[in-house]
Amino acid sequence: MSVESVFPRLEALLPRVSKPVQYVGGELNATVKDWDSADVRWALMYPDAYEVGLPNQGVMILYEVLNERPDALAERTYAVWPDLEALMREHGVPQFTVDGHRPVGEFDLLGVSFATELGYTNLLTALDLAGIPLHAAERTVDHPVVVAGGHAAFNPEPIADFVDVAVLGDGEESVGEITDIVKAWKAQGRPGGRDELLTRLAETGSVYVPKFYDVEYGADHAIASVTPNRDRVPQRVSKRTTMDLDAWPYPKKPLVPLAESVHERMSVEIFRGCTRGCRFCQAGMITRPVRERSIEGIGDMVHKGLAASGFEEVGLLSLSSADHSEIGEITKGLADRYEGTNTGLSLPSTRVDAFNIDLANELSRNGRRSGLTFAPEGGSERIRKVINKMVSEDDLIRTVSAAYANGWRQVKLYFMCGLPTETDDDVLQIAEMAKNVIREGRKASGRKDIRCTISIGGFVPKPHTPFQWASQCDPDTVDDRLRKLRTAVNSDSDRSLGRNIGMRYHDGKPSLVEGLLSRGDRRVGRVIEAVWRDGGRFDGWTEHFSYERWIRCGTTELEQLGVDVAWFTTRERTEEEVLPWDHLDSGLDKQWLWDDWQDSLSEEEQDDCRWTPCFDCGVCPSMGTDIEVGPTGRTLLPITPVG
Repeated sequence: MSVESVFPRLEALLPRVSKPVQYVGGELNATVKDWDSADVRWALMYPDAYEVGLPNQGVMILYEVLNERPDALAERTYAVWPDLEALMREHGVPQFTVDGHRPVGEFDLLGVSFATELGYTNLLTALDLAGIPLHAAERTVDHPVVVAGGHAAFNPEPIADFVDVAVLGDGEESVGEITDIVKAWKAQGRPGGRDELLTRLAETGSVYVPKFYDVEYGADHAIASVTPNRDRVPQRVSKRTTMDLDAWPYPKKPLVPLAESVHERMSVEIFRGCTRGCRFCQAGMITRPVRERSIEGIGDMVHKGLAASGFEEVGLLSLSSADHSEIGEITKGLADRYEGTNTGLSLPSTRVDAFNIDLANELSRNGRRSGLTFAPEGGSERIRKVINKMVSEDDLIRTVSAAYANGWRQVKLYFMCGLPTETDDDVLQIAEMAKNVIREGRKASGRKDIRCTISIGGFVPKPHTPFQWASQCDPDTVDDRLRKLRTAVNSDSDRSLGRNIGMRYHDGKPSLVEGLLSRGDRRVGRVIEAVWRDGGRFDGWTEHFSYERWIRCGTTELEQLGVDVAWFTTRERTEEEVLPWDHLDSGLDKQWLWDDWQDSLSEEEQDDCRWTPCFDCGVCPSMGTDIEVGPTGRTLLPITPVG
């Protein structure tokens, strides 16, 4: 039975809200399929504002993959701002998709991609507005199956009460498998109801259904065991890994936003995974092994994507884009192809030791010379050894000096504060590094007008990393170190240097809450719900985030269970402790992670296994995969660009 659009009711509300264009849909390359033509219907959600969610590559890829299937349709939904939420509640308008403006509650599946845990309260708002019971246990056969994905899904325990399933790893093939299972179940008349469908999903071995696992706690309040509570359910759930990226050249037709968004460019993922081994980096750990897209595959995606979108900038994406084995050939080939056009190239993620001026000059050949961005992460040589960020200050100075000498005027440096074993001195050395950058840049360029911006975020220990056992630094200590750093940057003796150094940072409070959510277990779900009922929304936005609310709700909800916020955040874990995500297999061997944690405390570094013998992290044998890198020796096809 067809589902009607809610747009006639929504349209009357839009003049009364900010940025109404974000709710109207109709973007270039958006898809609206006939409801009755599809056997399986997905609503895909990025749980943040349209301007953040629309450019998200993960959602865009799944949207296109699903809509290419004749038996499926996918539409997008985003978090609505509080002004529209209030009007929707007042006028009975449910959570809707921006494509067909259909009620989210009418879809078979609601797929939610979590890049960060701070989107959890927005999920609850969407469920409530959609008329979907907040708790999975209360849903019937007629409610959508709520599917969590993205990096945060590698520990979905804090939202175990609210999601039906979590998918670990790459989604391209997973959504197809889930669609097939739902289609067959519906065609058979939905035998066994919701439980049977969830059981069939769990049987795949890569779909985690929290309700099928019982968690027992010990006298010390830590987890004693996590065990399946029925047959047909695996002891451990494994991640999915898409190996041949060339076989999945998505998005082919990137969505072009109607409203302003955080990234207005066409993006091509040039490789997936990272083996640099930065110990703080969850993305690098959980996306192993490295899989490169071929030079021809990249060139073809760029050509077709630009033609389909009209964008004038191409972002070559990965966790460390300059590490592609043929990055020089890729950038030269693309620069040759688009020379004389309005098309610019960018590498949003670049390591100091993988960067060179020839590469930068190719990227800026069309005249676009934006600032360069590097991420030393730690201010001192010592702390960089702890985190395995093998970049020396000499390397950094040499690289940025060459950039300034070649005409660049702006460099941005990213750091973290609150890292394991960190001292005040480790942070204060950021100031000296920034001043050295300015000093050497002035020498190299012969100019005084060069700038360096230092941007500092609070460190959050993440699951499936060597730092998953680490204690998190408390916000007061982080804030005190950042105050001392600002004083050092602006010190009287170096005022002429300090004036050319910009400093951006977040206080330590949001990081502590993110830490609670990233390493929490099912007990933290009570805190999330309490915060949401108290008005918590858009916790990733400074103007909406309330630390006081999170701590108050955390104290109230957790003290009844014998734990507190500090138990989940600033407490160091032991080797024997059962971690909430131990039954979720990222491919990494837990003993290897523990050994690397011990190496970090000894300030021992580890090389990149792409170029050295295997370090036995466990991914390749456990996943039946291998690192896939070039060089292939091939070149880009000479396509004549248009425009």
